[in-house]
Amino acid sequence: MTGGQDMNIKSLLLGSAAALVAVSGARAADVIMPVAPEPVDYVRVCDVYGTGFYYIPGTETCLSINGYVRFQYNVAGGIEDDFGNDLLTNSDGDNYQAGSVVRVRLNFDAREETELGTLRAYARVQAQNAGGAYSNDASYNMDMGFIQLGGLTMGYLDTLWTEGDGLLTDTDLPVGDYQTNRISYTYAANGFTAALSLEDDATGNFAPDVVGRLAYAGGWGSVYLAGSYDEQVDGRLLTPASFTAAAASGLQVNSAGVIVPASATFVSGIDPTTDDGAFALKAGLSLTDLIAADSELKIEGSYAFDPSSYSTIGLFSNRATLGTQLDLLTGTLPVEWQIGAGYAQQFGKLGVAVSGVYGETFDTYRYTNATTFSNRGDGEYYKLVGNVGYEITNNFDMLAEISYANIDFDGQNGFVDNSLDQTAGFLRFVRSF
Repeated sequence: MTGGQDMNIKSLLLGSAAALVAVSGARAADVIMPVAPEPVDYVRVCDVYGTGFYYIPGTETCLSINGYVRFQYNVAGGIEDDFGNDLLTNSDGDNYQAGSVVRVRLNFDAREETELGTLRAYARVQAQNAGGAYSNDASYNMDMGFIQLGGLTMGYLDTLWTEGDGLLTDTDLPVGDYQTNRISYTYAANGFTAALSLEDDATGNFAPDVVGRLAYAGGWGSVYLAGSYDEQVDGRLLTPASFTAAAASGLQVNSAGVIVPASATFVSGIDPTTDDGAFALKAGLSLTDLIAADSELKIEGSYAFDPSSYSTIGLFSNRATLGTQLDLLTGTLPVEWQIGAGYAQQFGKLGVAVSGVYGETFDTYRYTNATTFSNRGDGEYYKLVGNVGYEITNNFDMLAEISYANIDFDGQNGFVDNSLDQTAGFLRFVRSF
């Protein structure tokens, strides 16, 4: 091979190698090298609406999730009528009932600001077991769910009638304490609020119940006045739905669909032939730190011009219904008027509260079947409640409460006078979060 040919081959090899290196470098330049991601703040605190809210990632919506787990031991004392009948017994035949109730509750609260005001969605779900050992007596339900935009509220929640009421003990003794589907609007300015609510009375007609409320709150406390129009009275005082609830709490439902206690054949209610609507009024005054620091005094009264589902109260309980508005014997009592007061005092981690009401019912009736009933007259009643609470540690509290209820029916149309009373109480432990 001549020297010229040798140089040409070397030049070709070097040129090829250089080309390969250049191509390899070009391909290396085309490779996308991964870049370390920027740190993302997935949980951002939202302090616009108070403690516990955080931003849902990727949105401007603030969410709070809280709730509690509660254990409660109830003791419901015996109820004996004037005829010597025991109206509350346990499986051993004793004239009382005792047992535990466990509840789990979760609250979901989502809020954000819009050009029309704060947009809010609130949902409360809970599960409860009141049956004890070997029991399937557990309930799972949506306890509350509503939407708010500015002053507009729509959904399932407490009736506007019960907003801001109650007498400071856990058994707070209001009249007409129930939840309903409603749409309402509230105007608020400088501590003053005015609200109007249209509430579903479950009758199926177009006419709703109507509730209005005026209130003022300041550094000294608050005052309110509420009025209600119950479009169809016995739509809630005596209905198939109340039969089911009563049966679940220890009452029986006979073949005619009437609630009857296990050991008697009567249930209180209004005259089913009367159903022309009803008006009721309620007012309350709350005074803070009037008697001492960290104290509250509350006075409340109501008057119904006719029997109304907005003016009812439950007095008697069994082991499962203790602390609820459902009356063991009567479903709910139709209250004509009631006056009451409550006082609460806090001493650091220790708190005490007392409350009491006195009132009179409309005439109530003894039912023997769906169409046969006799008037047992109106009833004068009172109920007293006292409790002591203590914060064991952060987010873990206990409460002990005791109550006494008494009612005397005057007897009408030859029906014998009848009086009933009961002592009841509970011990509760709550872990909140």
